Amino acid sequence: MMLFVNDLHIRFFDQKAGEETVHGIDFSMQNGEFLGLCGESGSGKTLTALAIAGLVDIEKTALSGEILFEGENLLALSQKEMRKRQGKEIAMVFQEPALSLNPLRTIGWQMEEMLTVHQKLPKTARKNAVLTAMREVELDDPARIHKQYPHELSGGMRQRIMLAMALLHRPKLLICDEPTTALDEKNQDHILRLLQKMGREKGVGILFISHDLDLIGRLCSRILVMHDGRIVEQGTVEDIFAEPEHAYTKSLLQAADWEGDR
Repeated sequence: MMLFVNDLHIRFFDQKAGEETVHGIDFSMQNGEFLGLCGESGSGKTLTALAIAGLVDIEKTALSGEILFEGENLLALSQKEMRKRQGKEIAMVFQEPALSLNPLRTIGWQMEEMLTVHQKLPKTARKNAVLTAMREVELDDPARIHKQYPHELSGGMRQRIMLAMALLHRPKLLICDEPTTALDEKNQDHILRLLQKMGREKGVGILFISHDLDLIGRLCSRILVMHDGRIVEQGTVEDIFAEPEHAYTKSLLQAADWEGDR
């Protein structure tokens, strides 16, 4: 088992004593699995993902329970130890790539800089690795994009750059937090196809977070439904979409106008 979340509680220090955002959730994820995590804004799904990736502000947030990644409790690691795993073993792609990319640096510079965090490669090897990653996400003319700035690329291209950056260290777990929300339908389809390709060819496990049940149904084999900081239902996409048990899940499917035969 690659990931096992056990009795995870998350609370912000500025909240009243006893008030929590995530209330003792449990779930697991196998190597290479595509797992969907859905729920409305404020349900706790993004905060859960940030905790797994080691990106919550520990000065403002209290976490308890266990996040076991390949048997190792990530919550017991120091910040320095966790940084060794960020990007290299666990990578994350966010909703809006423009917020993750430095507008004052070229795409090539930023991608090569990421490589220096975990690897000591000569300049030529770094550039070749970056160009290869761009080709893997089907970007045309990587040599040209290497010299460009983020504002010179479309939203779909910037999101593919974020996927390419995530690929650089060949992570075992990729967390995608609403990665297609800001994209049109054509680019959404492209990103989904690239994620499927990464799972099939690279063996990457993907935790796909979205409020869009249609996207989860197209990409994932299992789904977790999160509401008010709790996982209220989980199972295979086929079973839950066909016969949801929890009232909240039923309401999500009704809102999405799910037809059950897609």
